[in-house]
Amino acid sequence: MSVKKRFLKSKSVCKVTFSLPKAAANKAKTVKVVGDFNNWNKNKGVKMKATAKAFTATVELEMGKDYQFRYLIDNKEWENDWKADAYAATPFGVENSVVSCMNNMN
Repeated sequence: MSVKKRFLKSKSVCKVTFSLPKAAANKAKTVKVVGDFNNWNKNKGVKMKATAKAFTATVELEMGKDYQFRYLIDNKEWENDWKADAYAATPFGVENSVVSCMNNMN
């Protein structure tokens, strides 16, 4: 699992690549990234592309914010990113993964 970030100079966005290893996806057919950036709408989740070793997706997020997210496996099972920037407690007794898109350029 990993979250890789690239801060673009040409526009104020952070390109975030989410990656969930197939081993962590329990033989999933589909994996989506769902979070603050799509209002936690399962239907608007970003579909991740299956490669030989992982499911991946790249999303452009507005800089200057932190975003909570989770992986949705086969529309029924939720998984956090074990290498997220942070974790945030929820009222549902679980934590969400957090990716920080604060501009790190001085």
